[in-house]
Order: sequence, then C-alpha cells, then structure tokens
Amino acid sequence: MPWSNKPGGGWNGGNGNGGGDGGGPWGGGQPPRGGGGQPPDLEDIIKKGQEQLKKALPGGGGFSPAIAMIVAAVFVGLYIANAVYTVKPDELGVELRFGKPKTDVSEPGLHFYLWPVETYDIVNVRENQINIGGNRDAASGQMLSGDQNIVDMEFSVLFQVVSPNDYLFNVADPVGMVVEVSESAMREVVGRRPAQDVFRDDRAGIATEVLAIIQTTLEQYGTGLRINAINIQDVAPPREVADSFDEVQRAEQDEDRFVEEANRYSNRILGAARGEAAQITEDAAAYKNRVVEEAKGEAQRFISVYDQYKLAPEVTRKRLFLETMEAVLKSSNKVIMGQSGSGQGVVPYLPLPEIQKRATQSGASK
Repeated sequence: MPWSNKPGGGWNGGNGNGGGDGGGPWGGGQPPRGGGGQPPDLEDIIKKGQEQLKKALPGGGGFSPAIAMIVAAVFVGLYIANAVYTVKPDELGVELRFGKPKTDVSEPGLHFYLWPVETYDIVNVRENQINIGGNRDAASGQMLSGDQNIVDMEFSVLFQVVSPNDYLFNVADPVGMVVEVSESAMREVVGRRPAQDVFRDDRAGIATEVLAIIQTTLEQYGTGLRINAINIQDVAPPREVADSFDEVQRAEQDEDRFVEEANRYSNRILGAARGEAAQITEDAAAYKNRVVEEAKGEAQRFISVYDQYKLAPEVTRKRLFLETMEAVLKSSNKVIMGQSGSGQGVVPYLPLPEIQKRATQSGASK
C-alpha cells in the first residue's frame, strides 16, 4: 500500500492531498516527488527560507540597528580592502580610471583608489640586466666584423624603467624590444669595426656607441626605459676556427715584439749617433773658436811687429832673421863648416841639447 494511504499520511499526520497543517518540510503532507504529486513552487521555497532566516536572527522578525551596523561595517571593510594598495620600495604605481592611465604616478607607500571605477598597475623600477649571446644563445652572439671576420660575442645590457606609463602602454613587450634593439645595434657597430677593435683594442668605444644607438631607438618607440650600461663580457672566434685564430694572434704578438725590439735598437743607435754628432759639432765649434782666436792673435802680433819694423827696420829685420833661424835650427842636426882654407873644414859640435834631453829621460825612468 502506498505510503500516502497509511494512517496519518506518513508525514506528521497530514492527509494524502497535502491539505493539513503541520505537514512535512515542503508544507504539505506529500514529498516533492512520489505518488503522482506536483513539485513545490520555487517562490514558496524562497519565502519559507527567508522566514526561517528572520526567525534565526536576533530580534525576531526583522533587522535591528546593531545588525545593520555590522553589515555596513563588513561592506566598508570589504571596500577598503579592495580600494587600498601598497607600493613597495623600488616600485611605482599607475592608476587607471575607466582604463585610462592617470598622469601622476604613485610613489612607494600606502595609496587609495576608487574601486571598482579605478584600477592600478605596479611597475618595478630597479635596474635589470639582460645577457645576450654566449652559451645560452650562441646564434645571437655570432656577428660579422668590418674586415669579414666572424666573432662570437657575449654582452649584457643594464636598464631600468623611468616612465611607468610609457612602459606599460606604449609597447607590448618592452623587455623583448630591448633584446632585439640591443642585438641589432651591436651588429651594426661591430659590422663597421675591424675584428681587432672588438677583441681588445676598442671595446669601450664600441660599448659607448652601442648604448647611444639603443637609447635613441627606445626613445623613438617611447618604451619608458633608460639604458645605464653596456658590458662586453667575452669575445671569441667561432670554435671551428679557434686554433687558427690563436695562431694568428701569436703571430701578431711576435710581430709586435719584433717591432718593439727593432724600435729599441733604433732608438739606441739613433741616441748614440745623435750624441756623437753633438760631440763632433761641439769639437768643431771649439776648433773654430781656437783657430779664429789664434789667427786674431797672429794678426795682432804681426801688426805690432810691423809697427816696430817701421820705427827700426834694420833691428827688426835682424831679430826676425834670428828668430826664424832659431825656429828652424833648434830641432835639426847641426854641422858647422869652417870657411878658412886650413883645416878639415868641419868644426866639431857638442850636442848639449841632446845630452840634456837624455839626462832628463834617464832621471824620469829612475
């Protein structure tokens, strides 16, 4: 027998057609399904749920002022939790009203915005570093120099955000743009330089030129980024030609060494030659001065003798004759010949100067 035909209807004594009071949980004597009965109305269920909620709240059938204040405080707390945000150090905030960014940026600290009308974005303004080339991306590091040599470079780019609005809304991928522009600028500069400049001669100049090109390009696109430094970390030839390149480097080093040795030898020889030339010049100048002074002295002596000759010609003539004969005969062997017809015609001569000279030499040797 169906449960609806049992005495009391099976639900607190209600009748089978749901007409009695004190029925089941659906307000009648029948459950929502079974025995062919109709399902309960949704609006009735909502109304009964509201009535049960009112009965459960303090105060009976309505909201008290205390409950209203509690509910309001909850809503206010939820709003404040969503309308307050914090900007940390090394960060800047950008507020948007209906999706349009404001001009002013939010400094580090606690800030309030009109949620949900406004939103905000946080931008990190610390200095960031991107490494290009090397083992991580060998293809991006291989470049062609101006003298048609292939070099494998590894360099880093240091940058930071200076305009959060431009950084957020002008370019879809600012960091990716930094990578692409940096690689392009480095290839451009290396392509104008010989490989020797890239390897060791002018790395600082290359880094400065690349930095200027990158900064100009990023400013044209309005990325809001500033490039702080370009560091060339390593430059090497491709592995396939590394041995040959090392041989060339050693040959160039030997060439530099030989040139340096030749320069030192040349400087030494030139220094000695210049010193000798200066000495000869000084000797020639001294000889010139001596000869000129001697000539002046002789001329002065001749003039003085001539003046005396004019006063006493005969005496001066004899004196000049005797002085000349003395100068001629003092260093020659002398033989005195007699003019008379008697005798041998040769007068013995005692060489007193020679004896005196020998006596002086023997005394010095002792």
